[in-house]
Amino acid sequence: MQQMTRRQLAGVAAPALLARNRRPNILFMMTDDHVPRAMSCYGNRILKTPNFDRLAGEGCRFDNAFCTNSLCAPSRASVLTGTYSHINGIRGNSESAGAIERIDRSLPTYPELLRKAGYRTAMIGKWHLSHDPVGFDYSCILPGQGVYFDPIFLENGVKKQFTGYTTDLTTDIALRFLGEQDKTSPWCLVYQHKAPHRPFQPAPRHRKLLDDIELPHPSTYDDRYLTRRVAAEAADMKFDQSLEGDYKDLPRGLSPKEKKNWIYQRFVKDYHRAAYGVDENLGRILGHLDKTGQTANTLVIYTSDNGFFLGEHGWYDKRFMYEPSLRLPLLIRYPALFGGGRVENHFALNVDYAPTILDLAGVKTPGTMQGRSLRPLLEGKAPEDWRASMYYTYYENSWVLHGKGKEAMSDPTFQYFTPHRVGPHRGVRDGRYKLIHYYSEGDYWELFDLEKDPDELRNVYSEAPYAAVRDSLKKELGRLKRYYRDNS
Repeated sequence: MQQMTRRQLAGVAAPALLARNRRPNILFMMTDDHVPRAMSCYGNRILKTPNFDRLAGEGCRFDNAFCTNSLCAPSRASVLTGTYSHINGIRGNSESAGAIERIDRSLPTYPELLRKAGYRTAMIGKWHLSHDPVGFDYSCILPGQGVYFDPIFLENGVKKQFTGYTTDLTTDIALRFLGEQDKTSPWCLVYQHKAPHRPFQPAPRHRKLLDDIELPHPSTYDDRYLTRRVAAEAADMKFDQSLEGDYKDLPRGLSPKEKKNWIYQRFVKDYHRAAYGVDENLGRILGHLDKTGQTANTLVIYTSDNGFFLGEHGWYDKRFMYEPSLRLPLLIRYPALFGGGRVENHFALNVDYAPTILDLAGVKTPGTMQGRSLRPLLEGKAPEDWRASMYYTYYENSWVLHGKGKEAMSDPTFQYFTPHRVGPHRGVRDGRYKLIHYYSEGDYWELFDLEKDPDELRNVYSEAPYAAVRDSLKKELGRLKRYYRDNS
């Protein structure tokens, strides 16, 4: 689907005027581990993502959107409840203190509130929470991580086997739901893809995509972690070590440098190929909205659950508060409210999505939600008190929270809850600086000047010229910790 022409947009304008007094339909779309720098609308000059580009061109692209805990399940819980992990109860992807983590049921979610307000609600695709979906008239979800080919879906709790590629099938099911809706009630579709999550398996039609090019390495590809002790210890975050077993066709006899490049080219290209399938299927959804005359009065939000390392610092995966892991793509289109082609630089957090959806749907935002509606930013009316800094927390792999102490690291009988050695940390980021506190690492701190060091290679925490910045950010970190009621 091509981006709408000026004449087409003009055709939307008249219905949009009528739509302002109607409750919008809501399409919330989320991928898994997708990043802004893998999209042409965010400036990638190699990859082409025409349908994401269409959303950006007809809506608003946020250039400073962040997750509050860079991990799949915690992010999804924060989106649903508008709260941080320590409030909603989902701190990690795994068990916590021997118990399965579930969202605190005293917290309302935005689908529940929309349903009570008369919306027809559906959850289709990757759910990735330990409990069944709540607040939906219809659900068809992948159990756990799901698989890319011939998946099982749980349709309203009943197992059903499907044949085909999961990204396509998720969209088939979504289109079926949309096709069943009449115009008497607004709908909310939570439409979530497995792609491009590991094992990075593209659709057969995309397996040769990018074969004719050599992808450039990121600037931090050969990072030596000289001033960052915790990063230096995270060996299993290195893609050439952790992903080697994924590829049975890895050529023999390669030098370490050659092997690293072979794995890099393979995993990143497959990642992009899987994401390209998502872009194609977004085009199918946007085409349906066009054909059924729903474009003007449908709020479309696209985002990912967290950021991801695509070779930056020699890593894959997420978790750390470093920029590649922290940043989210965020595209919002709602022609009934605002025009297209806008770029927003104010900070947006994933806890803001639920308040935004409820605000635009005319549903009162409950006091439990910790985010703020993005509506004033979409209208170009940023409040003077809009956040100038953001708060981040990460909990998984927590020997501290489990009462083990750091000495457990040397105990061969101690089992970590995840395969990545990234300990709990929290931090604060403002427009220029970032302060990270690894409180389970012997009170270890990092400070980065993002203006001078956007790649976050030089930890300046102990450097005298940054003493005032360090002290100021420590106060801000404490203030945000109190503001978000984080007693951990």
